[in-house]
Amino acid sequence: MNADSRRWLALGALALAMLTIGLDVTVLTVALPTLAVDLNANTGALQWFSSAYTLALAAFMLPAGALGDRYGRKRILLAALILFGSASLACAFAGTSGQLIAARVVLGIAAAAMIPLSMAVLPVLFPEQRERARAMSIWVTATSLGLPLGPVLGGWLVDNFWWGSVFLINVPMVVAGATAVAVLVPESRNPQQLPIDLPGVLLSMLGMLGVTYGFIRFGEQGWGNPPAWVALVCGAAITAAFLLWQRRGRHPLIDLDLFGSKGFRWGAVFAVLINFAMFGMFFTVPQYYQEVLGADALGSGLRLLPMIGGLVIGARLGDRLLPSAGARVVITAGLALLGIGLGWGALTGVDTAYWFTACWITLVGAGMGMAMPVAMAVAIDDLDVARAGVGSALLQALRQAAGTVGVALLGTVLVTRYRTELGALNVAPFDDGVSSGAAAAKASGSADALAQVQSAFVGGMSLMLWVCAAVCAVSVPLALWVLPRRAPEPVDAPVVAAAPDESESTHVG
Repeated sequence: MNADSRRWLALGALALAMLTIGLDVTVLTVALPTLAVDLNANTGALQWFSSAYTLALAAFMLPAGALGDRYGRKRILLAALILFGSASLACAFAGTSGQLIAARVVLGIAAAAMIPLSMAVLPVLFPEQRERARAMSIWVTATSLGLPLGPVLGGWLVDNFWWGSVFLINVPMVVAGATAVAVLVPESRNPQQLPIDLPGVLLSMLGMLGVTYGFIRFGEQGWGNPPAWVALVCGAAITAAFLLWQRRGRHPLIDLDLFGSKGFRWGAVFAVLINFAMFGMFFTVPQYYQEVLGADALGSGLRLLPMIGGLVIGARLGDRLLPSAGARVVITAGLALLGIGLGWGALTGVDTAYWFTACWITLVGAGMGMAMPVAMAVAIDDLDVARAGVGSALLQALRQAAGTVGVALLGTVLVTRYRTELGALNVAPFDDGVSSGAAAAKASGSADALAQVQSAFVGGMSLMLWVCAAVCAVSVPLALWVLPRRAPEPVDAPVVAAAPDESESTHVG
């Protein structure tokens, strides 16, 4: 097998690992009703099944990138894959809510290393810029495909086996991915071997924990929740202290000069904006399918499949356009498609046919598939390979923060409009959300109450999608203004990424 074949197979292994993480983000959602019964889990426990994973992912991402740069990205990535598989087994066979929450924390820690380090080895495998852009497109698409596939696969597994099977699917995928990474991916690290910034690690973890937990609480309890405000303020203060320390420390965890690079700065900005806008669809459409259209968990997942087609088409189109048109045109076109799709979705009504939704989620998927890989490639292309680990971790941490903040902000927009449009029904349990409201209306046998709940939810969803479309509308002229006009010329990345004792770590063969 030649070197070129080996590195594309290595990319396939990394994509498989990212698909696993994408699945794990959403596969649990369809199992929550079963978990509530089998583990005797209350509402708080059900929320922590997801929040524990999110918090661990946010807190450990920056330290994981630094560890990879220091001790070897392949080594840490392999350890993370093994840990992810072990934690998946622990999740599958958890006997109590506490055990499942603890296992989900470990799962989040492993994912926090897998995401940035799998991305950080792409410049090592693909030093030529155009090939790296194609590899980034495959990497992002694999991650994104897992999100809509999760409910489909999870719904089928829960219907045919037991809830633990939604975690067992990770194990064979992780084994295959770890084997391929061990054989095909070269080792790389920062040759300067700088000491780990332990104060920076601690401050970054505490800051991300506080900010992420605060926004999670806002999304669950609303903006009047005092513990959420305390967590957010403390997290913001610690994050400010972290940034100050990074300016003054001798060996900082992250190099803030990364943001002085125009490509990294604006690539990160557009990746964050796209992530924020995308969460509007993921947050509402599954609920719309189940509570308005009457689909079950598996049916809801199946109805998300058109988005996968859009993702694949958008990624392929962006890959073809990038060499001739450049990042400016591709990102702008992707943002425009994303905005048009979200604005189209905002026109959805209670009686709208499914084909209408299928069309606009396809357009949203196409916009995301076109713009996101190129935005991330623009950011990573401006980094030298020695800083690929911490730079990738910073980029992914920003995307994770955008998703968390997006859920809180957009969820508040939806809930506020939903409760307003409930009118006289704005009382417990109807005001707890569309799922509780629909269940209460069905239990009462009132068709008028159910229609009112569904109409109120669709009104909230429409307003939220308009907000997401507005974010894209602002982003389009910004992309035209700040991104370079000309198509990028292929350049070779420097070969300083290799460890001093591994002279061939910038290629495979």
